[in-house]
Amino acid sequence: MAIHRFRSSLQDFIGSQSAGGVVLALAALAALILSNSPWAAGYEAFVNLRGELRVGEFLVLSKPLLVWVNDLWMAVFFFLVGLEIKRELLEGELSSRSQIMLPAAAAVGGMALPALIYSAINAHDSIALRGWAIPAATDIAFALGVLVLLGSRVPNSLKVFLTAVAIIDDLGAIVVIAFFYTADVNVAMLGLAACGVAVLVALNCSRVTSMMPYVLVGLLVWLFVLKSGVHATVAGVVTALAIPLKDGDGVSPLRDTEHALHPWVALVVLPVFAFVNAGVSLQGVNWATLVQTVPLGIAAGLVLGKVSGVLGASWLLIRFTATRLPAGAVWGQMLGVCVLCGIGFTMSLFIGSLAFDGQGAAFDTQLKIGVLCGSVISGVLGTVLLLRYPKTP
Repeated sequence: MAIHRFRSSLQDFIGSQSAGGVVLALAALAALILSNSPWAAGYEAFVNLRGELRVGEFLVLSKPLLVWVNDLWMAVFFFLVGLEIKRELLEGELSSRSQIMLPAAAAVGGMALPALIYSAINAHDSIALRGWAIPAATDIAFALGVLVLLGSRVPNSLKVFLTAVAIIDDLGAIVVIAFFYTADVNVAMLGLAACGVAVLVALNCSRVTSMMPYVLVGLLVWLFVLKSGVHATVAGVVTALAIPLKDGDGVSPLRDTEHALHPWVALVVLPVFAFVNAGVSLQGVNWATLVQTVPLGIAAGLVLGKVSGVLGASWLLIRFTATRLPAGAVWGQMLGVCVLCGIGFTMSLFIGSLAFDGQGAAFDTQLKIGVLCGSVISGVLGTVLLLRYPKTP
């Protein structure tokens, strides 16, 4: 029964990511079309539409839509990521040393090498160098979406491998955001956020299973973290880690919440993020733009760095330890999946928005061009490699 439940939840997860990948692609395409159409001014006005949060007569926050999406909307995505990480560590594909070794090594290699390639290409420019983490990310929705569309050409074990790599990759991205993309810290606000975290821990220790207290305290933690200078999406992960895995009757609040959130994140949260972030004017973009160091470093990191890092780390572990390839897979299929890890769309754009915040439209354009080119090339190349293998019954 436990194996059946795991397979069922994995199929639901992959299915939602596949549908989400399609909607995500359509949202990004719509943003790209609108920003290069007669409605471009309307699109820009929409993205910069100002929203305010007031408590009584007090103005708490006033931000454009783009910032609301990136700070609050994406906190919901990171909340879901936190739930996935906790579940996988406690009872999933990352719960034992033997299970975690291969995807962990692959994820570390897949983050380190793209960052090194980008840094080498942009070593001469201190501002551009801030984007070193941009190509280190993998977009799980797009990458799994491609695998699902390929069907039985790809063993299910490789889909599980890619899921685990992407989850560990997300954990690495959270650490990078917290430590490297944080503004000047407001100690008082950080202290209030710590108090909120203590309340979350107390709720967990008291075996509170209702989600409402966690959500209310989590929103306060989000506000305090935002005001502290640390990026507010970290609050989503912290809140998720406090959600109990099981209650006394064997019901899993964590699994139930994760299952309920998946379609909303896949079909609403991430597509909205893509729509407001992927719009880039291609006016004046030419080959000279593509070979500027920022887009070149991002694309090279995604296309070359990801596959080299993920495949290289996996090969070393398999060659020199008792670790084996995922069941039923051959090295050619492994290569194709490693290439798909270079699809970095959502997280790459998000990290780029932090890295180049306030640096002007030129960096914004170069970021989006690099991420779009690198992700599309990785997606197409990985698909071509995997189409060489026949479907299995």
